[in-house]
Amino acid sequence: MTSADVVILGGGSGGYACALRASQLGLSVVLIEADKLGGTCLHRGCIPTKALLHAAEVADTTRESESFGVQATLQGIDMPRVNSYRDGVVSRLYKGLQGLVKSRDVTYVEGWGRLTSAHTVEVDGTTYTGKSVVLATGSHARTLPGLDITGRIMTSDQALNLDYVPGKVIVLGGGVIGVEFASVWRSFGTEVHIVEGLPNLVPAEDPAISKAFERAYRKRGISFTTGVRFASATQDENGVTVTLEDGSTHTADLLLVAVGRGPSTANLGFEEVGIALDRGWVTVDDQLRTNVPDVYAVGDITPGLQLAHRGFQQGIFLAEQLGGLSPRVIEDINIPRVTYSEPEVGSVGLTQSQAEEEYGADKVTTYEYNLGGNGKSQILATTGFIKLVQLVDGPVIGIHMIGSRIGEQIGEAQLIVNWEAYPEDLAPLVHAHPTQNEAMGEAHLALAGKPLHAHA
Repeated sequence: MTSADVVILGGGSGGYACALRASQLGLSVVLIEADKLGGTCLHRGCIPTKALLHAAEVADTTRESESFGVQATLQGIDMPRVNSYRDGVVSRLYKGLQGLVKSRDVTYVEGWGRLTSAHTVEVDGTTYTGKSVVLATGSHARTLPGLDITGRIMTSDQALNLDYVPGKVIVLGGGVIGVEFASVWRSFGTEVHIVEGLPNLVPAEDPAISKAFERAYRKRGISFTTGVRFASATQDENGVTVTLEDGSTHTADLLLVAVGRGPSTANLGFEEVGIALDRGWVTVDDQLRTNVPDVYAVGDITPGLQLAHRGFQQGIFLAEQLGGLSPRVIEDINIPRVTYSEPEVGSVGLTQSQAEEEYGADKVTTYEYNLGGNGKSQILATTGFIKLVQLVDGPVIGIHMIGSRIGEQIGEAQLIVNWEAYPEDLAPLVHAHPTQNEAMGEAHLALAGKPLHAHA
């Protein structure tokens, strides 16, 4: 039996962040991972998909090079080499993370761990005991009842490993995962149709962003059906046929099921130990405590945003709490969110409708700054805007953005919202020229009553 201050089950973003910070604070740590250190984000999610998106951007830039006076020809997409580039990125980050964990006082255990009591986790017959146990087992790609993932019907896990560019794809789900894969495939030359049961693509975003996003996707030649639910799918050696509840059908080479991710909590001993679950999610309070004393949970297995950086920050929060500090509670609404499609979407804080529901329509004001007035956006040949949501005579409580590379502006946006800044606080700050970051400054100048590169 091995004892430690903290035993962490799961080595993804939340688990390893908790381990590194806890060790930094002088706590003894056991970190258990059944697959690869780094979890979904590093190996099957954030990093490999964004590598594909960068390759897609290179393809688009090459295809459109003549409009910039550069003569170049896109001869095709070599998927094995694209995948090799992607795997190289992942491999370098993986080796770096392995080295980082080894350099800290963390006992790293490879194997399938199972919670056996409030203070013990068993791996291959060995019991690891902790004063505290942290559950960080992550998530898995979901499907719909009766829709088997096999053959031409796949999730993002299988789609990542395709060694060819499909001719035509149906994407089931217009959220982040679905629209990012649609963006990659369209840039690679695939015909793409998205099916989203809710009224808009990227339905979690401010409606103004969703509408602009749909216009951009139409312009790119990505078709979509919204507001109609999926009914069934069949496949044969020639392709996949999807039927919707309105009776319409769509055919393609492949069907990507991108209906979200579910918590990986089954067959891990959670229920036997008495951990409270809600449809598989581990319920926690704002201190990330489960209903069982000394057992905590972080990341994708807890209800809320499924974002690697959320899990990462929760891991740090929990380590500091266990280390005797008093860290600030993390609220989901103020966690920055980015969709890395073309165009990109970035948001933090309340949407206009959320703000009006919480405070009343008469207490909320908004402003949209069009990127047409931004020099760097003109250089990048992108359109879009930054929308600010403000309490009347109060702070900015939401920032929503769309445009090529606009996600890079999320850093300042989250500081503005989290520090409850007023437009007048931002107006005097200098934003370098020419950058897209100037658009953030111009938007706040306008909301502060002194628009320059914008109409009042």
